[in-house]
Amino acid sequence: MRRFQQTGDNAYFAELFAKYRKKVYFACRSFFPDSGVAEDATQETFLRAYERIHQFSGGDFCGWLMRIARNICIDQWRKRRPEAGMEETFAGDGPVPAQAPAYDLRMKADRVWQAMTSLAPEQRRCLEMKIEGYSYQETAQRTGLSVEAVKSHIQNGRRMLWLKLEGELEPSK
Repeated sequence: MRRFQQTGDNAYFAELFAKYRKKVYFACRSFFPDSGVAEDATQETFLRAYERIHQFSGGDFCGWLMRIARNICIDQWRKRRPEAGMEETFAGDGPVPAQAPAYDLRMKADRVWQAMTSLAPEQRRCLEMKIEGYSYQETAQRTGLSVEAVKSHIQNGRRMLWLKLEGELEPSK
């Protein structure tokens, strides 16, 4: 990564692409059930990383790349998001559209993010940074907490989310 930053030689970026392509693709694939959309998000991730490599100031390159991928997935999902009122379509007794499972998954993910707002600020901040790909050490540095405190906040935040959401996110039978 440093070699590409220093020289701008595309061969070095090709090495980065080869090294991280699958990890980024599978992260995008876990967000989108459609492999074509996941591939598009993967390509966009590397394009954005290529364009903004000068913004990377050190630390965990893979974490930085995964944060880019996450943001791209969120942006693409928002563009494809079902229009308001789709809840009524899915709640009715009529036929369920083919995209209902993906929609249901997004609704559950939105519910988790909503529930995170009820956590203590330190728990929420540490959990958000963990989700974004920051290591315990990076989170500690950025928050001013000790690594042990970061781990504790993450563990307690996860436990509180679990208790809050228990039963809410169970698949319907």
